[in-house]
Amino acid sequence: MPTYDFICNSCQKRFDIFLTFSEYGQKKVQCAHCGSEDVRRRMNKVRIAKSTESRMESMEGDLNSMADMENNPRALGEMMRKMGNETGESLPAEFNEVVERLESGQSPEDIESAMPDLGSDTSPE
Repeated sequence: MPTYDFICNSCQKRFDIFLTFSEYGQKKVQCAHCGSEDVRRRMNKVRIAKSTESRMESMEGDLNSMADMENNPRALGEMMRKMGNETGESLPAEFNEVVERLESGQSPEDIESAMPDLGSDTSPE
């Protein structure tokens, strides 16, 4: 059964409800917290899956301007964050730490000095 998200207009709390397709719009929905029928449907964000090709196309401009970022760690950090988001994959915590350091203005050389194990494979073989 599909789950539908609602917000109660009386108590302002969110709740989910399971309804079959035939029940939706026919069955009265009550707030799971206060019992009020004064509720409204909450629309969730929609994620759109992109192909690898379309992700690469959207990053093309950023990649072309990387030469300009050599002396601008903040811009490099912003570009890396965007590229990380575009991959749609879960990235390691170290990636986020490097991006945050760049965005704060720390130079890549300083980051490399502070994180000497960065990029090394420390997993046992």
